Amino acid sequence: MNQLSNAGHGSIFESVKKVNDNGVQYWLARDFQSILQYSSWDKFLNVIEKAKEACRNSGHNSEDHFSHVVKMVPIGSGAQRETEDIKLSRYTCYLIIQNADPAKEIVALGQTYFAVQTRRQELSDEFGKFESDEEKRLFLRQQMKEHNRYLASAAKEAGVVKPLDYAIFHALAWDSPLFY
Repeated sequence: MNQLSNAGHGSIFESVKKVNDNGVQYWLARDFQSILQYSSWDKFLNVIEKAKEACRNSGHNSEDHFSHVVKMVPIGSGAQRETEDIKLSRYTCYLIIQNADPAKEIVALGQTYFAVQTRRQELSDEFGKFESDEEKRLFLRQQMKEHNRYLASAAKEAGVVKPLDYAIFHALAWDSPLFY
């Protein structure tokens, strides 16, 4: 866990993210393979195929999310050769993480990271629909109410009873990496 936790809150996934000329984020499958600790490209392709199937089954065109590319890689003494790679959308990465080996610690971290990022994007999209400051304020207030209910429930399940303990629990929850 030491290398994974030192990577920061998702920065291991952000570190290999690329952005095209139009500002669209993508990842390369071979980079993602390395992060997810798959030693064999063929084994990782099996995970990609499962993700493609999930993409199609959810009504999306897999061609929009999995773009095959050829890139040059060094093979020694300055020579290069072509190798196959795949451009992956954020959605694709999420599907790959969901279909990867759950026994790997990095997969669990990736599942959390992409779930949180997906939720952030949903909230951002929803927030962007509001035109007035009043609508935005009410939306944020509702989000805080829901969060506080969830937090109170988690505190109760954790055995927090005293007001001071609840205050400590609440402060620690806001220090959680998921809130950064």
